[in-house]
Amino acid sequence: MIERVKITDNAKAVIDTLKKEHGELMFHQSGGCCDGSSPMCFQKGELMINETDIWLGNIHNCDFYMSYDQFEYWKHTQLTVDVVEGRGASFSLEIPLGVRFVIKSRIFNEAEMNLLSPVHKGVST
Repeated sequence: MIERVKITDNAKAVIDTLKKEHGELMFHQSGGCCDGSSPMCFQKGELMINETDIWLGNIHNCDFYMSYDQFEYWKHTQLTVDVVEGRGASFSLEIPLGVRFVIKSRIFNEAEMNLLSPVHKGVST
């Protein structure tokens, strides 16, 4: 299976720091409000997930979601969560640390499209 969402070691280190303070975490790919289209990190359960959200996978023990409408545009794209210095303008938990999560993406090739991990509406399975 080809993962739809991945994470860098630098982003894992930030998640480890956040978990010490906030416990279990989750991500939702923002659709353009506040900080553009950045991955937003929340305490697990802080953001209500429903049937209009798609579960793309799990990164560093954090479920990763995006809205169904946005997924329709990005379904051919592998996302990699990374982190950069600088303060974002969002409600994501990493902002007080002086860093922000960002997405790097690439288009799947034709062979990979047949090997993609499944997605699920709503909560993870």
